[in-house]
Parts: sequence; C-alpha cells; structure tokens
Amino acid sequence: MSDARYRPRFGKDIRIKPDEVVRSATPRRCARPDCSNEGAHRVPKSRDRLNEHLWFCLEHARAHNESWDYFAGMSEAQIEAFRTEALTGHRPTWPLGKRSARARTDFASVEDDLSVFSDVAEKERPRPPERLLTRPQLQALELLNLDASATLPQIKARYKELVKRYHPDANGGDRGAEERLKQVIKAYGVLRAAGLT
Repeated sequence: MSDARYRPRFGKDIRIKPDEVVRSATPRRCARPDCSNEGAHRVPKSRDRLNEHLWFCLEHARAHNESWDYFAGMSEAQIEAFRTEALTGHRPTWPLGKRSARARTDFASVEDDLSVFSDVAEKERPRPPERLLTRPQLQALELLNLDASATLPQIKARYKELVKRYHPDANGGDRGAEERLKQVIKAYGVLRAAGLT
C-alpha cells in the first residue's frame, strides 16, 4: 500500500516505538573487589538462591563457573534424589492409576450411618434410552447382522470383521465378494453419518 492512499482506521495512526535501552553512565563493576573491569556476566550466588546473581567480568565469571559445584555439601542419597526428581522437572508425580484407586478405597471406607449407600448394589441400573432409528439405519444394522441396541464397539468390530472377510485380496478377486464389501462400507457410512459410530 502506498502512503498516499493509506488512512488510519481510527483517525490517528498508532505506531509503537522500540524500547530504548537505558544505559547508566557508569558501567557495572566486576564483583571481585580486586578487579576494575566491567561486570557484564552474571552468575548465581548459591544453590539455594539461584535467582540472585553476582556480576563478574568474563575472566572471573569463567573462574567462578569452573570452581562452582552445585552438589557441594550434598550426600550421595541427596544427589540421587535430585537426579530422580530432575526427570520430571521437580514436579510431583503419581504412579499410573494409583490416585483413582486411592480415591475408591477412601470412598469405600466411609461410614454409612444413614444407609445412603446400602442399596446401591441392589438397585437396578437404569437402562440407556432406546434410540429411535430411521429405516436406512435399521437396514444398515441388519446388513451388518446387528440388532438396534448395538454399541459403538460392537458396530466397529463387526465392520472390521466384514471388511476383512469380503476384501478382494482375501477372496482372490471374486466380484461377488467385492459387491458385498461395497454394501458393508455403505452401511457403515450410513451409521457414521447418523453419529452411531
């Protein structure tokens, strides 16, 4: 777009200027008392205060890093524990499936003074509502040799079984099996379009 045709949307053109780097008049000095060079390189103060830094010149920063041992003063067991926790970023973890199992056992140990849960096992589970199927959907289920109450896993399993059975490679190129395969695929498409799979 040329500048002559450009018009700001809201009457004024908003332009963001890049931040200007504010430099102090005097550079930061190296943290070593006997050094007068600029302290341009930061190093952590200690293992316990990693967010606090000392500023050294390049030479003293190298010397500090070479002599600094993060694990100084830690036992072998503490170092191994740190190494293990580092695998998960020092965040808490639980073995797979343990949290849900603990929750179930805690629930089972609740005292039921008011007999709220006494008849839970005795109650008949409510049946899922019967779905109303259209004629093409019923025909598709009939072609797959399933009844109207077939579940999603049953429909998918039956479809996979029939595709393997009627595939031309499994039948030596038999045209009758190929026609049957087309019907199975079409029936499965009808059920997918209906949201049953």
